[in-house]
Amino acid sequence: MSDSDSLRDITDFAENLALEAGELIRHERDNNTLRTNYKHQTELVTHADVMADELITSAIRKRFPDHRILSEETAPDLSQAEELETPLWIIDPIDGTVNYAYGHPQVAVSIAYAEKGRVQAGVVHAPFPGETFRATKGEGATLNGNPIEHSGATSPRDSLFATGFPYTKDSLEPLVKRLDAMIHNCRDLRRIGSAALDICWVACGRLDIYYENVSPWDFAAARLIALEAGATAGHFGDVPDGYPADLYGRDILISAPAIWEPVRQILRSASGYD
Repeated sequence: MSDSDSLRDITDFAENLALEAGELIRHERDNNTLRTNYKHQTELVTHADVMADELITSAIRKRFPDHRILSEETAPDLSQAEELETPLWIIDPIDGTVNYAYGHPQVAVSIAYAEKGRVQAGVVHAPFPGETFRATKGEGATLNGNPIEHSGATSPRDSLFATGFPYTKDSLEPLVKRLDAMIHNCRDLRRIGSAALDICWVACGRLDIYYENVSPWDFAAARLIALEAGATAGHFGDVPDGYPADLYGRDILISAPAIWEPVRQILRSASGYD
């Protein structure tokens, strides 16, 4: 990155790309019959996923030819997250693909920029409601230019939580145990269908808690947005030695600060970690 490219410039660049990709996927859904297929037989992929991915990655390669890209659709090599020497972009062109295919509004373009395994800039753009969440490290988080902060929740019992479930159905039992514990200890569940938006909703106080197992492209940008909005982000399980915590997607827990530790204990206990 040259001196002329400040982190704020990087965030501006990411936001412009997210808006452009959002326009593309909105146009595709509004004007075309959706073409879909399946990745690994279980995960839905739309033609718009690939188009948006190409739009974003080609623009990054043109401006930053020496940067690496970790993208769900075209370059999902998770070892990229461990190689920390050169800057890394982490992209999900459509987070909430099933929502997208079903005509639901909770769909997001997620773009994060990391240096040495630490996310420095993040943008999550929801094209259907027209909401853009963004953060530059150390500068706070915004929604459509206005500062946002977490809900300030103080008790799990009065808290609204979100999580998600995998499309593969062979290891659901531990997830159901966690869900059972959380339903008994919290106010209620919301199932939104986009991890990036779940986390951004914690950032702006629409939710109090989010936990799940997800991939870096689902959460990298939103996690920074939540942190910059004052939320607490970490893991209720253990992060492997040497793996950057910013990019480790197993057992993620993001919440209002006062309830983070009690919720972590609920999830650890339900998972048999303690």
